[in-house]
Amino acid sequence: MTRITLSDDRLTVSLEGLDRLWALKGSITVPLQHVRGATADPGAVREPKGVRAPGLHVPGVAAVGTFHREGEKVLWAVHDGADAVVIELVDEDYARLVVEVDDPRAVADEVNAAAQRAAG
Repeated sequence: MTRITLSDDRLTVSLEGLDRLWALKGSITVPLQHVRGATADPGAVREPKGVRAPGLHVPGVAAVGTFHREGEKVLWAVHDGADAVVIELVDEDYARLVVEVDDPRAVADEVNAAAQRAAG
């Protein structure tokens, strides 16, 4: 699982447990103005991941780490995928963050509301 924290102008995604080790990353913080939107998407886990570097990918079990596909860099931190949320970014190193959270619909709504407030 991951923890998503929103401040007045920033979104922070914190990886927990072994995901931190597999991804070689503890957290990512981006300005809310760089968040295009978020969607609860349990089907995202079935998308092709691309080339993993660094990370872990065991199909049907876990995809954790940085994946490169079609010129995009995507951070994945999902296991079964049922609770996946996809956060689309602009002007950032990562194009998308695909992570598992406790309540994906609520998290997507909170991220979208915060991004709208930041956009003015």
